[in-house]
Parts: sequence; C-alpha cells; structure tokens
Amino acid sequence: MTLFDLILIAVSLSMDAFAVSICKGLSVRRVSLTHALTCGLWFGGFQALMPALGYFLGDRFSALLTKFGPRIAFVLLALIGANMVKESFGGDEQLDDDYSAKAMLPLAVATSIDAFAVGVGFAAMEANIVVAALLIGCTTFTLSAIGVKVGAVFGDKYRAVSERIGGVVLILIGLKTLIQSFL
Repeated sequence: MTLFDLILIAVSLSMDAFAVSICKGLSVRRVSLTHALTCGLWFGGFQALMPALGYFLGDRFSALLTKFGPRIAFVLLALIGANMVKESFGGDEQLDDDYSAKAMLPLAVATSIDAFAVGVGFAAMEANIVVAALLIGCTTFTLSAIGVKVGAVFGDKYRAVSERIGGVVLILIGLKTLIQSFL
C-alpha cells in the first residue's frame, strides 16, 4: 500500500467527521480555538483508534461490528440529526452548543465505526498500522477543526436553515452507512 493510497483512505474516512464538525460549528455563535480543538481531538482520536482496534481485534469483533456497526451509526446520527432539525424550528434561544464528552462521544463513535473495518483490512494487507492510524487521525483532526470554522462562518448568516440542513446531512450520512451495509 502506497502513501498516496493511505492519504486517500484518510481523507475518505474523515469526510463524515468533517460533515459533523460543520454541524457542530453551526451550533456556536462565536467559534473558538477550543471548539475546533475539541472536535479535532475527539474525531481525530477515534479515527486513529478504530483502525488500530480493527487491526488488532479484527477477527474477533469484525463480524459483530460489520453486522451491527452500520445500524448503530445510523441510529446515533439519525437521532442527533433529527434533534438538530427539531431545535432549528425553536429559534435561537436553545442552540446545541454542547462540546462535552457526553455530546462528543456518540458522534466520535458513530463517525469512526467504518474505520474499524478499514483496520481489519489493513491487517489482511499487513499494512503498517502505526503509520496508517496516525495519518488517518491527523487528517481527521485537521479537517474536523476546519469544519467547525466553516460551520460557524456559514451558520452566522443562515443559522436556522443551516441547522436544518446540518441535521438532514447527519441523517443522510447515517442512512448512507446503513444502506451500504446491505450492499
């Protein structure tokens, strides 16, 4: 596996986290470095951790995660997305600007489940998992931090519509994950 292949995989895996980070950026009136770093660390950390887990635990848990992982990701993302859409109709007073572990953990897990399967594939290909996991984690960290800023800039002007679109995007990402599990 070439470095170019790894970069493409890293960017592909980080797209869900990037989209969710944009949605998180929509939720804050003033984006700060802390918001960007929080998303970057949660999403980048889980995107680095999951392929490593897949690599080392692949045979034992791959069947279970392959079977239920897409459903778990769909439920988490659909619930979060539906809540965003619902709150977008309630005005500006109740924005979901929660960056706590309680809020970030389900998002990080939901957006990184597919990385576990990639880790199983890396084990089959005997790829260097340290390099792969670090590259995936760093790419996701960077794109997630940028996504928060993109969401905040876009959201300032079109907050309610942006939250609705962001919620629908999360639901669609979950639906895509679920549909792909059946193909």
